[in-house]
This record gives sequence, C-alpha cells and structure tokens, in this order.
Amino acid sequence: MRVLGLILAGGKSEKLGKLVYKRASAALPIAGKYRAIDFTLSNMVNSDIIKVGVLTQYNPRSLMDHLGSGKEWNLDRKKGGLYILQPYIGLNGQYWYRGTADAIFQNITVLKRGEEDYVLIGSGDHIYKMIYNDLYMYHFTKGADITLVTKELDESYNIKDYGTVVVNDDMRVIEFNEKVDNPPSRRAFLGIYFINKHLLMDLLYTIVPDGGYDLLLDVILPKINELKVYAYDFKGYWRNIKKGIDEYFRINMEIIENRGIREELFYKNGKVFTKLKDFPPAKFTATSIVDNSVIADGCVISGMVKNSVLFRGVVVKAGARIENSIIMQGTVIEEGATVKNAIIDKDCIVREGQTLIGDFEPVVLEKRMIV
Repeated sequence: MRVLGLILAGGKSEKLGKLVYKRASAALPIAGKYRAIDFTLSNMVNSDIIKVGVLTQYNPRSLMDHLGSGKEWNLDRKKGGLYILQPYIGLNGQYWYRGTADAIFQNITVLKRGEEDYVLIGSGDHIYKMIYNDLYMYHFTKGADITLVTKELDESYNIKDYGTVVVNDDMRVIEFNEKVDNPPSRRAFLGIYFINKHLLMDLLYTIVPDGGYDLLLDVILPKINELKVYAYDFKGYWRNIKKGIDEYFRINMEIIENRGIREELFYKNGKVFTKLKDFPPAKFTATSIVDNSVIADGCVISGMVKNSVLFRGVVVKAGARIENSIIMQGTVIEEGATVKNAIIDKDCIVREGQTLIGDFEPVVLEKRMIV
C-alpha cells in the first residue's frame, strides 16, 4: 500500500509569543537537539512512508534550513522524497494559505501526479510517537472513508482548548465540538487524518472553490452523516506545543522527569531522526554539578545544572546556577549568574552575576538577547 504523507507546518501561534517571532512553531527546539517537526516526520518514515510533503507558510526559513534535502530522514531519494510546499503566485493568482484545506488544494498536483492510494495528514507541532500501520488496518477493517486519530485526555489537559468528538459504540464519529467550555466528551481530535486520496481530491474540488478553507470544519464535518468517519483511539503520549509557552515548557520538563515518556518518545517504535550537526561531546569540568538534566553535544558545563534541558553548544561557566529551565543553542550563562524557571532562546548571554527567575510562569528571553 502506498501512502502520501502531508505535514501541516505553516502555523503561527500567538500563545507562544517570543518563541515564534522568528520561526514557525513546527521548528521549535525540543529535548536538547530535536525540532517539533522531527516527531511527526520520523513517525511517517518509521511507518515506511517514502514521500512526504511539508506545507509551510509562516517564517519558514528556520524550518527549511532544518529539513534540507531530507537526508537525515532518508528522504533524499529519486522516487518519493521530501517536498517543501509553500504558497506561491501563479498565472491565475494565488493566495496565502487560508486554512488546511486551502493549503492542500493549492498543492493538488502533488496528489494528482503521485502514485499513492492514500493520504496521511498530520501536524508538524505535535509531540508523540506512533507507527501508523495499525491505523491503516483499523481504517480498512471498519470500511471507513476517513479515520481521525483521537485520544481520551486526562485532567492535565485543559479540554476547552481542544476540539472533541462524540462516537457511537462502533467508534463512528457522530458529533464534533470545536473548543467549547463543557464538551460532552473528553475524546480530543489529534489533527491526524487518514483518507483515500481520490476521495480527498473530490472533497477539495467540491468545497474549496466555494470558500471552504478548513479541512475538518468545512470539508469533513458538513458531510459527517454521508461519509463513514471513524475515530482511532491513540493511547500514547501526545502534546500540542501550539497551546502556549506553558505547554512547551511542560513537554520538555515531562521528558526530563518521566522515564516512561522518555522511553516512549525516543526508544520505542523506531528512532526520532533530526538534522546532524558537527559538535563535540559535552564537556564537564571539575566544578560542574549536573542533576536530572538533558545536556546536548557541544555544551561546556562548569556550573550547576538541575532539572533542565540544554541544547547544543551551551556554555555554563563556574558558579552559574541553572534550575528548571530550557536553554537553547549557543547561549552563554556567565560566572555567578542564576537562571530558574526560564526559557532562553538561541545565542543569548546572561551576564556575570545576573539573576533571571520566572515566578508563576517561565520567563522567556528571545533570540540574541543580552541581560
């Protein structure tokens, strides 16, 4: 069976504030050396999908630099491969992507010219690990037209921030509620679709020219009684970084604190592939103290690091203290500085003796700041 993978990676989230001033949310660094898109892209590669289109729009430079030719994901190939799909202006005029359906419709030639029979659509800013083969079998067993991946969310999720579905005893979707205060169900839609390619093309040609731009709300839900739309229950770890800075901070902290989450994301169901960089191993001097932290290659640690994530090339000088923080690539924490409950973006400098402490939520320092 041939499957085309499409990753929606053009989004901007106002809730992420300074972290997305100069990058798309799908390009946000995660867990020391990865980007958010690495998880969905690796899931597709580990599921033997050899042709993947990445639909970009907002601030794509960082994301495109990271993806390159797709070599790290074994997608630099003659047949299939990685496709970067950006908005463009043609002879008849085109627009910025106005929604998920419009983004796919503007790149309909990728579907028309491909030999694939089915399309798997996912988001580039969701953190989870999944082999999709069981999803395929579920789809065929149910005789579904469209299968949506869903998850029963526990109390650690603010359910009103998610679209939720109601299903019958056979897991067929009978109702959808988009981010309401008191939904009748805690079964959230995870933004993952599996659908026959020709059915998807027919739906897009029918709906998008008449002004329907959202794949779920405008294309699928109005036909929910006509189409066989089923929910596939995903039981693993899943988070959406677009929900805000607190959610981004939580994801990185959960990876540190929860061994089960760490093992699920990085050791089960294949590897998480990412862009390789030529950094030496991390160096720990005689004055360093490191406890329960992720330290990436290229770091030089002479101070104290506790319950934190340090990305490549971070320098922590003697007497500096870092706790419950995320420090991105190339940042320098100078002698005697204290950083606690903070997110510090790339290439920043926290000067000697300075204090940077977040209270009720993490304090955020944008790229190349000096404090």
